Amino acid sequence: MRHQRLDRISEEIKKEISRIIREDVKDPRISPMVSILRVDVARDLRYAKVYVSVLGNEEEKTSTIEGLTRAAGFIRKELGRILTIRYIPELSFVLDTSIEYSVDISKKIVEITREQEKTSENE
Repeated sequence: MRHQRLDRISEEIKKEISRIIREDVKDPRISPMVSILRVDVARDLRYAKVYVSVLGNEEEKTSTIEGLTRAAGFIRKELGRILTIRYIPELSFVLDTSIEYSVDISKKIVEITREQEKTSENE
């Protein structure tokens, strides 16, 4: 039962952080192409690790993480106004490259498939 509660809280925090970043945070370092992929909340609700994906080059990714880290206090304060839980967790933002990795793997699979088709045609 407790695990389900953590999952619900994580999803609610994810939804609200996405909205806060989109509507309220005005830091120019934060890319408009940022998305929150997942939020892992500690069992005691004191800490939350926020996994962020940024569409852009390395410079945009690092500046977005810096901007989000600087805005963490503001985002936490806004979460406190919205959520009705005892503790609002300390936020730490982590760059998640899993989407880029999966796209890269898909491209490689397509390349290998094309190469295999070419070699089978030549035989």
